[in-house]
Amino acid sequence: MIARISCSLLFFFCFVANADDSTVDSHVKQVGSPDGQILVTISDQGGLLSYSVSRNDKEVIQSSALGMRFAKHHGLDADLQIIKTELTSADATWEQPWGENRLVRDHHNRLRLTVQRKAPELNFHLVVKAFDDGIGFRYEVPKQRGLNSVEITEELTEFNMNQDATAWWIPARQWNRYEYLYNTTTVDEMEMAHTPVTMKLPNGTHVSLHEAALVNYSGMSIEHRRGANLVANLAPRADGGLVKLETPFVTPWRTIQIADDAPGLVNSNLILNLNEPNKMGDVSWFTPGKYIGIWWQQHIKDRTWGNDGIHAATTEATIEMMDFAAEHGFDGVLVEGWNIGWDGDWYNNGDVFSFTKSYDDFDIEKVAEHGRDVGVRLIGHHETSGNISNYENQIDGAFKLYQDNDVAIVKTGYVADAGKLKYIDKDGITRFEFHDGQENVKHHLRVVEKAAKHKIAINAHEPVKDTGLRRTYPNWVSREGARGQEFNAWGVPPNGPNHVSNLVYTRMLSGPMDYTAGAFDLRPSEREPITKEMGRHDKRSKIEHTLAKELSLYVTIYSPIQMAMDLAENYRARPQAFQFIKDVPADWEKSIALSGEVGEYLVIARQDRNTSDWYLAAHTNEQARTVSVSIDFLQEGDNYLAQIYRDGDNADYEKDPYDLVIEEHMVTSKQKLTFNLGRSGGAVVRLIKQSH
Repeated sequence: MIARISCSLLFFFCFVANADDSTVDSHVKQVGSPDGQILVTISDQGGLLSYSVSRNDKEVIQSSALGMRFAKHHGLDADLQIIKTELTSADATWEQPWGENRLVRDHHNRLRLTVQRKAPELNFHLVVKAFDDGIGFRYEVPKQRGLNSVEITEELTEFNMNQDATAWWIPARQWNRYEYLYNTTTVDEMEMAHTPVTMKLPNGTHVSLHEAALVNYSGMSIEHRRGANLVANLAPRADGGLVKLETPFVTPWRTIQIADDAPGLVNSNLILNLNEPNKMGDVSWFTPGKYIGIWWQQHIKDRTWGNDGIHAATTEATIEMMDFAAEHGFDGVLVEGWNIGWDGDWYNNGDVFSFTKSYDDFDIEKVAEHGRDVGVRLIGHHETSGNISNYENQIDGAFKLYQDNDVAIVKTGYVADAGKLKYIDKDGITRFEFHDGQENVKHHLRVVEKAAKHKIAINAHEPVKDTGLRRTYPNWVSREGARGQEFNAWGVPPNGPNHVSNLVYTRMLSGPMDYTAGAFDLRPSEREPITKEMGRHDKRSKIEHTLAKELSLYVTIYSPIQMAMDLAENYRARPQAFQFIKDVPADWEKSIALSGEVGEYLVIARQDRNTSDWYLAAHTNEQARTVSVSIDFLQEGDNYLAQIYRDGDNADYEKDPYDLVIEEHMVTSKQKLTFNLGRSGGAVVRLIKQSH
């Protein structure tokens, strides 16, 4: 057995001394992170494969099973023996075409184990990568005699955790997909949960369980069985089993991000580093930016998506919005409801949506021509109502239409209950699939690849969850996959003061989210309806943030396409606050989470990729708090103009959400900035470097 040692360099050399051995006698193999703090131990004791993870000699993952079972073959689950080991190390830096950080360091030690089932003889590989910010592991199953194709019926992977750890999670396999408020419980009280699941161990260590590079496989949820036992649970296929594959195949990476504190998870690049490099080549045709849209007016019942009301998506309305966008420096205008299919019960209308035919009052060529004249592009919208076959049947013509009209970004939608995505298989049989099932995983990749051929980027709503594939397919620029701003308009309980303080440490660990921030009318239910027939949502329709907090979301919630979601009239009413949305970029050179706690607050700084400006933001939950922030990330010796947008003394999401103070100060890197955040409040600062 290889002894645990703390020096990462020494550890690496000791392990490499044994790496050439073709046969290994020991039942236990280990690999450590480059800094020596994280240690992964793999065992084949008793013919069963298991692993555990520790950090600084403290347990993170208890002994947990590995393996899988098949429908018509013996599984990779018993009579197993590690027969070969290979260890390598990598330390490289790669560049994102867009993202939270332009440069990403990939520094890890990699252990590849060859594991054999003795009778009948089957081989597979377990690959483990250990980083300073966590680990990833996956199964690699080669083509071999008697194993040409498989149907996986169970993945045995466990993540056994201290049952007293605190967990933040949303339920899986429920009707509303990923769009739930977060639960805060102990591990022992968890139910089936979507990933990322974030946990805080009793010793303070923070852990996030997720997956990376979900390709041609079913999405993994975490099933709590009893006590500390957490098990991978794959979304089922409608035609039986969980996953159907030809050999050779690899599974997604199972990921465990580990940090001292909550901001440490935000600063992790593990998910991106476990994805393949860019396969799309030059994607400079996609430019990060900000947009407005015909969207919110439908949610607050000013207008409708279809012609069975006051239609929102008209040529005249779109041109008017394009003019507003051009006046204020926005790149695009999203238009929902322009195409045939929105009348009546569109939620169940997936069979009749057309993606090339518009309503009579919307002229896409005229809109595109006006956009060219004023320098604003139309942002496309494809709502499928969960019928993925109807969409794929039209997708070539749909993308050609958009490309011909200068559309460079398309928001797709899959509004359907979980397990109700309509898919017609190769035999003509209608199946109903889960949003995170294997068929929808493959569908999303087909859409992204086809879109790239037309130089179109994809922003998927009601999507399969993010697993870092934006690195491999950098035209997959954003997505939803969580409870967004629209819930605040519907008369259901609003998202609540702690929701975004949960999102930034859970959902956002997987990648960009199109949350659609920028609400300036925080009480849309108090608006007078345009007509009596339109009605109005009940008094619960509100945004439970202060105005300053809504501004802070442009920095705390990352997306390379940021929406200003409110009506133009509301932005015109508050031009000074609106100035921040106009100024803030959507692409970053560097991002640093500075302080925070899950579900409570976050303080983060980001540097603009195209200037030397920095942006600092903070937001809090329902608890008012004071945060003091060192700004030593600024260039030493330089002066910066701090343009501050913060809660006023009376700011409170219930009593006075509009109390906003805007002020300017000169600052240097040696100073601290202190903010008194109201209940569900926030603050954001633009730091502009001054010339000498």
